[in-house]
Amino acid sequence: MKKYIFLITALMLFSCRNADRHYDASGTFEADEVMVSAKANGTITRLNVEEGQELTQNQNVGEIDPKTVELQKEQVIASLDAIGQKTNSAIPQIQVLQSQYHSQNASISVLKEQLQNAVRERNRTANLVREDAATRKQLDDTNGLIDVIQKQILAAQTQLKTLTQQISAAKENVAIQNRAVLSERKPTEKKVEQIDELLKNNTIVSPISGMVLTKYSSEGEFATVGKPIFKMAGLDLMTLKIFITGDQLPKIKTGQQVKVLLDKGDGKTSEVPGTVYWISSKAEFTPKTIQTKNERANLVYAVKIHVKNDGYLKIGMYADVKF
Repeated sequence: MKKYIFLITALMLFSCRNADRHYDASGTFEADEVMVSAKANGTITRLNVEEGQELTQNQNVGEIDPKTVELQKEQVIASLDAIGQKTNSAIPQIQVLQSQYHSQNASISVLKEQLQNAVRERNRTANLVREDAATRKQLDDTNGLIDVIQKQILAAQTQLKTLTQQISAAKENVAIQNRAVLSERKPTEKKVEQIDELLKNNTIVSPISGMVLTKYSSEGEFATVGKPIFKMAGLDLMTLKIFITGDQLPKIKTGQQVKVLLDKGDGKTSEVPGTVYWISSKAEFTPKTIQTKNERANLVYAVKIHVKNDGYLKIGMYADVKF
C-alpha cells in the first residue's frame, strides 16, 4: 500500500512541476559588443577606463601620443609660410608708374593753361593786325606757339595712356607670377586639414554609451592601428537569445511582442515586454546549455528578442519567454 501512495505522490509532483512550466522557451541575455581599437600608432599617454565602468557616447577616455603627427603639421605650416614669401608684389613698381602718371597729368594741366593764354594772345594779335597795330609776323608766331603747345599736350596724353597700360601690365605680370606660386598653397592647406583629421585619431573615445567589459591595454603601452584597447557593450537594449522547436516556429514572427519572465528570487518572477527582431532561417542541433520546452527536440531555431533594460538585466542572465 505504501508503494502505491509513493508512486501516486511522485506522479502528482511531476505533473505539478510540468504544469508550473508556463513558458515557451528559455535563453540568456546578450549585448551588442563593440571592440574599441587604436586608430593611431604611439604610446598610450592616458587611459581612464576600468572594467565595469559606465561610459557615455563620444566620451574622451584616453590619448595616444600625438607628437609625431603634430611635428608633421608644423612642417606643413612652415611650407605654407614659405609659399607666402615666394609671392611678388607689384606695389613698388606701380607706385613709380603712378608717380610718373600724376606728374604727366600735372604737365598736361599746365600745357592746357598755356594753350588758353596763347589762344587769347592770338586773338588779341589778330585784332591788332586788322587795325594795323601789329605785324603779320607776330600773328604767325602766336599761331606757331599754339601748334607747339597742342602737340605737347597730345604727346603728354599719349604718354599718359602708355603709363596707364604699364600699370595694368605690371599688375597682370605679378598676378601671373604669383598664380603659379599660389597654386601650391591650396594643396598644402588641404594637407593641414588631413593632419587635423589624423590628430583626432590620437584621441580615444567611447563610440557608444555602455559598460566596459574588458580592458586590453594600459597607459605606457605602445599602441598600433587596430590593436584592441577595450571592449564595451551597450546595455540600454539587451538581446535575449532563445531556441525554439520546429512546431513552435509557425507561432512567431519578427516584430511580434512577447512576454519575458525574469526570476526575482524566492520563487517570484517579473514580466517585461520584448520584441522578436530576428529568427534564424536554418535549423541547428540543440546546444547542450540550452533547454527547450520539448526536451526531445534535436533540431531547433535560434530567435533573438530585444528587451529594454531598466538596469536589472545583466549579460548571461537567464529568462523565460511566453509567446
